[in-house]
Amino acid sequence: MEDYALGAERKRVTLLDVARETGVSAKTVSNVVNNKGNVSEAVRAEILQTIKRLDYRPNLAARHLRQGSSRMIALTVPTLREPYFAELASSFVTCAQKMNVLVLVTETGGERGREKLAIEGHNLPGIDAIICSPLALTEADLRSRNSTLPLVLLGEYASEFSGHGYNLQIGFNNIEAARVATEHLLKQGAQKIVVLGHQEDRTQATSRLRFQGYEEALADAGIPLDPNLIGTVIDFNRGEAARALQRIIDSNTYFDGILCFSDTLALGALPVLASNDSTRDRSIPIVGFDNIEEAQFVTPPFDTIDPHMGSIASTALNQLFGPASSLEEGRQKHVVTEFELITRR
Repeated sequence: MEDYALGAERKRVTLLDVARETGVSAKTVSNVVNNKGNVSEAVRAEILQTIKRLDYRPNLAARHLRQGSSRMIALTVPTLREPYFAELASSFVTCAQKMNVLVLVTETGGERGREKLAIEGHNLPGIDAIICSPLALTEADLRSRNSTLPLVLLGEYASEFSGHGYNLQIGFNNIEAARVATEHLLKQGAQKIVVLGHQEDRTQATSRLRFQGYEEALADAGIPLDPNLIGTVIDFNRGEAARALQRIIDSNTYFDGILCFSDTLALGALPVLASNDSTRDRSIPIVGFDNIEEAQFVTPPFDTIDPHMGSIASTALNQLFGPASSLEEGRQKHVVTEFELITRR
């Protein structure tokens, strides 16, 4: 797992560093940071000046432990009807139980208004942090956020934000994962690869980044992008996949491989392949995304990109509650998690 912060690497400044630099006790610095205790104005001013000069940021996890923690978080996802988000939520609950943390799961429907309420902790009293998998949030929404609760954003969607209103963003490299998936199809001899999951809405980062990886892999192989092989969908569901693939088949466009931007899309493609004369008796390799449980038991089998949901959950929770937490107020951290190509054919 690769871990990096925005900007140049730097040594993390601790409260003890501030105390040493100022020539006072750590307790005195703590009182100034937390606006407690009797500290003279002269000493307070000197400590604040040192804090600014050293760019000290209080550790969020430590502050929660000092102030008292409910050990309860809110996890907001677009929908639990989609297997990926249901399994992601399950991964968080399983990991949280091991850390004695309670997870409250809510749905936003991928609607911007509901996502804005979610990151404010609306109707979620007593929580220590918010973990959100957004589809429609904008950078402006994060800039105008009023809540001081730690906010963790899941997915590469937030990696393009300049860094306001949240503390941690976790996701794997969608471009690279799509490149790996496409190259895997090319190595199996596929040259005409259908892509299912393209979306006209350019704000949908998952689709856009994976499509970029698909394009780059084709370009590296010297294969021009064929618009007739692009299966555009509104949502990542089975019905959308089936309709998109059927349109391609009805256009008499030949293809010999399929890249699906989710396993759910792949599950929607399978019955279409089985019901059309032009594809029924052909062995067409498919690669999906997510490695959901249901995809492990279908025939014919297809390969997939495993995002390691358990790793995403444990990384987020350890950053919030673990002893090695390095989240700091006013500073954003990005963590890139690993993915894996799972082959079943």
